Amino acid sequence: MAHVWIVAGFFLSLAAAVSCTLVAAFLWRKQSQRRERGATIAALAITALWCVTHAAWGPQATAANLLESARNVAWIIVLYRLFGNDGRDHSLGPIRPLVIALCLVELLQVGVVILDARFGSQAQVHSVTLSVTALLRALVAVGALVLVHNLYAGASAVSRQVIRWAAAALALMWGYQLNLYTVAWFARTMPAEMVALRGLVPVIMAVLLAIGANARAADLKLSASRTVAFQTLSLILIGGYLLVMLLLSQSLSLLGGDFARLTQVAFLFAAATGALLWLPSAKLRGWLRVKTYKHLFQHRYDYRAEWLRFTGTIGRAGPEAPALPDRAAQALADITDSQGAVLLLPAEDGRFQLAGRWQWPEVTVPAKACSPELVATLERAGKVVELDEVRAGAGSSGEQSEVPPWMCHDQRAWAVVPLLHFDRLIGIALLARPPVARRLDWEDFDLLKVVGRQLASYLAEQAGHEALMEAAQFDEFNRRIAFVMHDIKNLASQLSLLSRNAQRHADNPEFRQDMLVTLTKSAEKLDALLARLGRYGASGSASRQSVDLTALARRVASRCAALHPVDLTRADQCTVLADPEGLEQALVHLVQNAIDASPPGVPVYLDVSCDGLQGRIEIVDSGTGMSPRFLRESLFKPFVSSKNGGFGIGAFEARELVRAMGGRLDVESREGLGTRFSIALPLSAAAGYLEQNFESEAA
Repeated sequence: MAHVWIVAGFFLSLAAAVSCTLVAAFLWRKQSQRRERGATIAALAITALWCVTHAAWGPQATAANLLESARNVAWIIVLYRLFGNDGRDHSLGPIRPLVIALCLVELLQVGVVILDARFGSQAQVHSVTLSVTALLRALVAVGALVLVHNLYAGASAVSRQVIRWAAAALALMWGYQLNLYTVAWFARTMPAEMVALRGLVPVIMAVLLAIGANARAADLKLSASRTVAFQTLSLILIGGYLLVMLLLSQSLSLLGGDFARLTQVAFLFAAATGALLWLPSAKLRGWLRVKTYKHLFQHRYDYRAEWLRFTGTIGRAGPEAPALPDRAAQALADITDSQGAVLLLPAEDGRFQLAGRWQWPEVTVPAKACSPELVATLERAGKVVELDEVRAGAGSSGEQSEVPPWMCHDQRAWAVVPLLHFDRLIGIALLARPPVARRLDWEDFDLLKVVGRQLASYLAEQAGHEALMEAAQFDEFNRRIAFVMHDIKNLASQLSLLSRNAQRHADNPEFRQDMLVTLTKSAEKLDALLARLGRYGASGSASRQSVDLTALARRVASRCAALHPVDLTRADQCTVLADPEGLEQALVHLVQNAIDASPPGVPVYLDVSCDGLQGRIEIVDSGTGMSPRFLRESLFKPFVSSKNGGFGIGAFEARELVRAMGGRLDVESREGLGTRFSIALPLSAAAGYLEQNFESEAA
């Protein structure tokens, strides 16, 4: 057996030497901290050398004993320098005499080692030197432990976060040395097992010092999670259970004979059956979890795990995910291990109604779920109502008379949680009783109130989003009506002009013929308005076809010529891909705006051109023009107009119509000079190529 410990001591000492050397090299590489950690680097180097001699020549070698003394002195110096982290080496004078005394005691050990090397062959002398060695090094360990305690206990809060890893390493080394030499002093010999395991101490020290050298060492905290602690306790209980079963089984075997064998089998059968019935039960696990968290932890909840689970439940998405009220009920129930939950939200009339539930289908919630008095109390107090106290008549806020009877009569109902958002009650959650009944405490109340506020913010955000969507739908409807009113206004102007001219030219056959054509066109436009009313906001790609841009420009120019001069200055052959009705409507809007901005008698010019890929029609006027700020901020905004009585949607509607056809509307304007609107649309022959090129660039 002694050989086993010798081999173990060899490998542990070798591992300790390697560990100390690596950590010393790691600290040496940090040039900014090399001077500050010089004593630690030297102590690690001496410790590594001591471990090598310990592995090579054994623990009783003279070189190993001398290097152990050097190691102890080096670590005492490191310990003293740690007091300088917060300036205490200048203010705590009594520390220096103790440090000097410990170093002198350790130096006395050098003489004892030399004496043992010279006369240790005599058994009596060796016994005396061993006793003196054990006594002196135990005294050094006691003094060093006192210094470590004063170092950590008297450190400031900031310094304590920095020195805790080094203090733990030194406490481990001196504590092990104290126990080793105390046992050696009483036993009059060095214990082989503890001597062999000495190499494990420098390995752990090196790891702790490496952690302490990390820049984030002050933020590192080692603590087991509640899940690990709960599972560990479960394993301990299962192990204890099996141990008890083994002891009882062995006790029954003392009865002897076949009866004992039958008794053992029957007992093991009953124990196994009971374990399979009770261990998987939710009630037993809940009871065990409650007892564990109550007696072993300051806090019941693992807030990190609860937050991750909460966000995972609320953030669940997809077509198969439950609605937000159902997810909110589940997220709140998961926190307290409740077996179900319901969520009440206000309806349009302000009364709270059932909006979501989770694993509680049998609960009956009336149409008037709670009274206004309870709503006012929850909104004012913001506290969680424990229904068991209400049933017992012990409510602290007078909610006994306000809680509805259906909550009190259902014995599964456990707690009422208000969901407050900016001190306004957004919803009410009712939690079912968990598998193991317990009283709610301060931690439950605080966590449920915080989670309730978070859920209220999610619900308020969803309500606001739905309101915005509804407002957007009404806005789209109002915009369509505004477009129609704008077009009707233009038609009304034309009909009014026709009516005034009819009084003077009613007897003219040509005028009557033109009047019939105008009336027919107006009726067609009204029909087209009704058809287009349902198409605003669509892509418009389904109705695109080949349109002769020059013919369209001539038609619009001749129609508006009776009101104002409109000249076609350029007429290239150009066939574009567009919606005929929409393009004509956009062109009429822009020409009408140009006429309104031009002085009387000054013509508006239309220019149709083609560049091989796109067809372009330009509307140019010599009117008042527009400022750059108006172009940037107001021109294409609906319901903003520079004309008295204007709707302000002509340019906006024209741009949207052109965009829906895959085209582009540009504008240039100079104040006092005029304005140029330009509509660019793809040619019919080049439309396929342009779309294919656009898709390839997007890919």
